[in-house]
Amino acid sequence: MSEIILIVEDEEKISLVLADYLHQAGFETHCLVDGAEVVLWVRNHQPRLILLDLMLPGRSGLEICKEVRSFSEIPIIMTTAKVEEIDRLLGLELGADDYICKPFSPREVVARVKTVLRRTGGVTSQTYGLVLDEPRFRATLHGKELDLTSVEFTLLNLLAKNPGRIYRRQQLMDHIYPDQRIVCDRTIDSHIKKLRKKIAVAANPGEEFIQSLYGAGYKFE
Repeated sequence: MSEIILIVEDEEKISLVLADYLHQAGFETHCLVDGAEVVLWVRNHQPRLILLDLMLPGRSGLEICKEVRSFSEIPIIMTTAKVEEIDRLLGLELGADDYICKPFSPREVVARVKTVLRRTGGVTSQTYGLVLDEPRFRATLHGKELDLTSVEFTLLNLLAKNPGRIYRRQQLMDHIYPDQRIVCDRTIDSHIKKLRKKIAVAANPGEEFIQSLYGAGYKFE
């Protein structure tokens, strides 16, 4: 699982300085300039935290924050030269974990990164030997890591957080595909089948966490 801090900033000097200070603090970094590239990169690499500028070419930081929050709880710290209160509130309401106004001290940014990671980096769910770490999209069962895709993790996380609750296929599709793309309702069955196989590799004999209810949907027990 990636331990990279993603720096999304269109001013190269700022990116380089932040990357240098974060490296000194023991973090790996990756820098992006174009806002249009961010969401796909996040889906493919699942960084540990995102430093996200508000004003970007290609796509705004607020739009990026909103879309990332539709599929991930990766911590996001927004950085911006816009200090109007409405922007500050809007950024936080869209799911940002913190907000830093320019000009800022690189040392302050590193300190904020460490603080947010301490606050958000804990295990979010632990049930029956199953441990789900949302910020990292990491799942382990009885100490064995499950190699899940982002969609599989999102499904398992939703079901495990609500044990006993029955979810219809459409409800699960709405959760993993918030953009309301048109997909076959049997797509969920395919994801669940793959998820069960990966869980079975680490499960104890007789353990079966995801149950199907004919004509109703799925639940976690």
